[in-house]
Amino acid sequence: MDGTQTLSRESKDIDSLITKHKGRHGELLSILEQTQLLNEHKYLSEEALRQVARRTGVPLSRIYNVVTFYSFFNLKPQGKHTLTVCRGTACHTKGSKALLDDVGLILNCSKALGEGESFYTTPDNQFTISTVACFGQCALAPVVAIDGVIYSNMTTTKVQKLLSRMSKWRKQP
Repeated sequence: MDGTQTLSRESKDIDSLITKHKGRHGELLSILEQTQLLNEHKYLSEEALRQVARRTGVPLSRIYNVVTFYSFFNLKPQGKHTLTVCRGTACHTKGSKALLDDVGLILNCSKALGEGESFYTTPDNQFTISTVACFGQCALAPVVAIDGVIYSNMTTTKVQKLLSRMSKWRKQP
């Protein structure tokens, strides 16, 4: 299937979502949430946002305000899997910064989260690595979440084992 066919199918699916939610409470949020799920990389493309604006009559600027306010929405492609490292005080004092740095090495990705960045996706689009201020699991620090499942008392070795079990990932020489 070429890009035009994919876009056309996604466009039809977005139209169906808009029709399904029209007039319902929370219409825009529901449409945006389900539109994001239509995309294989779990993000809202500019084309999708423009279509939602055109079809709903909601100004594009308001739609951007909504998607940038809620952390659930993504404006950049996301990986197949997500790995979130807690950077709260307890986790920080127990080594979460080193753990975060090691995740980049484990995934053979030289990119690291810099000041003001909230996530990065590996070049192969397999993993999106992000941070969170606190999971509320301070007594179990350091804490990470992989695909929404929280793991406590994490070490680099434990993360490496989890990642190797969940994917075809393997360390490249």
